Amino acid sequence: MPEYKAPLQDMAFVLGELTDIDGLAALPPFTEVSRDLAEAVLDEAGKLASSVIAPLNADGDRHGVRLQEDGVVAAPGFRDAYQRYVEGGWGSLQFDPEYGGQGLPFSLAVAVQEMWHAANMSWGLCPLLSQGAVEAIAANADESLKARYLPAMVSGAWSGTMNLTEPQAGSDLAAVKARAVPEGDHFRVTGQKIFITWGDHDMADNIVHLVLARLPDAPEGVKGISLFLVPKYLLNEDGSPGERNDCRAISLEHKIGIHASPTCVMSYGDNGGAIGYLVGKPNQGLACMFTMMNNARLTVGLQGVAVAERACQQAREYCRERVQGVAPGQREAGPIVGHPDVRRMLMTMNALTEAGRALAYVGCAEVDRVHGESDPQRRARHQRRLDLLTPLVKGWCTEMAQEVTSLNVQCHGGMGFIEETGAGQLFRDARILPIYEGTNGIQAMDLVGRKTLRDRGTAMFEMLEEMDAFLAEPHLESVLGSERKALLTDAVVAVADATEFLLGASDSATLPGAIAFHYLMLSATVVAAWQMGRAALSVAEDDSPFARRKRHHVHFYLEQILPRYLHHARALRFGDDTLMALPEELL
Repeated sequence: MPEYKAPLQDMAFVLGELTDIDGLAALPPFTEVSRDLAEAVLDEAGKLASSVIAPLNADGDRHGVRLQEDGVVAAPGFRDAYQRYVEGGWGSLQFDPEYGGQGLPFSLAVAVQEMWHAANMSWGLCPLLSQGAVEAIAANADESLKARYLPAMVSGAWSGTMNLTEPQAGSDLAAVKARAVPEGDHFRVTGQKIFITWGDHDMADNIVHLVLARLPDAPEGVKGISLFLVPKYLLNEDGSPGERNDCRAISLEHKIGIHASPTCVMSYGDNGGAIGYLVGKPNQGLACMFTMMNNARLTVGLQGVAVAERACQQAREYCRERVQGVAPGQREAGPIVGHPDVRRMLMTMNALTEAGRALAYVGCAEVDRVHGESDPQRRARHQRRLDLLTPLVKGWCTEMAQEVTSLNVQCHGGMGFIEETGAGQLFRDARILPIYEGTNGIQAMDLVGRKTLRDRGTAMFEMLEEMDAFLAEPHLESVLGSERKALLTDAVVAVADATEFLLGASDSATLPGAIAFHYLMLSATVVAAWQMGRAALSVAEDDSPFARRKRHHVHFYLEQILPRYLHHARALRFGDDTLMALPEELL
């Protein structure tokens, strides 16, 4: 697999121009943040990603992980790379300085995380899960638990997991059966969890599991779920890891992709019950876990951007080197990058990836504004925007990754179907992204239900107002061209019309679900176009190679990708009839 080089210039551009990282300095938590600081952080992270983490990707895919009697052994080189990550303080970027964090914006940490996942998605999943566990503990645990567990987790010395799914309970968490029985100042947790990412490994000194379970007197359904912190090793008086807790990985899943990321079946309480500690209030576990899951959904969308970026780099390098055929206008055989259809594929990959990066970073910046904004009304508006963008980022960016990694295989031709090129690994690794952290169908239902119908479209109409204001920019037509601007204008109107259509059908039992995916893809395609338009406006007076390339990609997105909105806008008008009218036996 070709070397990975982090796209530092585009990352810094999106952080500076689209998320306005300098503007975050006006918020009390981020007064010392600047674009210069961000670029310095990105540069150092890029070195670790390209020189240490990326070279392990292909070997990790081939070797996978092993489950031994005393636990899971990571792929060769993974442990050393993880220690380099810990020593560099990379796990602590966005966390509270009270627990050893650096207090930097989440949006900057996200850009760094893109590099980990592009370099090696299997490896990057370990810090991703740890990040979510830290967020859930910081937001919900009592001060004693925070003091005992957060410093080592923030540093990365200890990793974290989340344990939701059970054999009989996939996305339906109401069916969770794991139990937690009170015993003094702790609980005894019993049950089995499946699909636990990095549920066991030998890279960190301890693993802190966040486990959903039911108390003995808990009500049925999701209202009876509590959250428990269950460490792999119980702590000694001095806070160091001590006796092994009654929890272990009992098997590993054999997956299509991410072979070097151990996906574990975890058993709790085979010998009397694993000791766990309540996080948050009894029967409020799902709300506590969503502290973790909401940001995790953003970072899964980011994984889509990351694996797409790696696929773009791989395809570009191959197409520039592979000599085959005589391209139009040429007299002799040359690199396939000269062929029009190859260029179509490369441009589609580039434009989708850059649009995904813009959408993901802008969404993640709302986390910082919610955290840092002191004015209640402005904070509430940012919270609505964050809630709205989360399913768009998770859903659209992960669907985009399927297309980009598939095109990468196609660019390689027959060689793309051969494992040694590495194109197949990216294709396989990307396939999990629309599935975990809530399938994209669930993201779509979340968008239409909680994020649109519940507030009668308030958040969406607020965003549409901002898009309309952007379309009124006096120089926009000269930057985009009249036809591209008109297309973007029509697409924004289509989102508004679709939202009104959805609100008008709120009493239907089936229509919101039938049109949800099209509504998500319509909205995200157009919001990404808006961000690409903003990018073009910001480089309008710049004649550097980067600016010319950016404008070219923006124009391609508006001409070749944005028109997809028409499909989604039209399809959602007939979703209920075409999907729900057909008898089940004819499906």
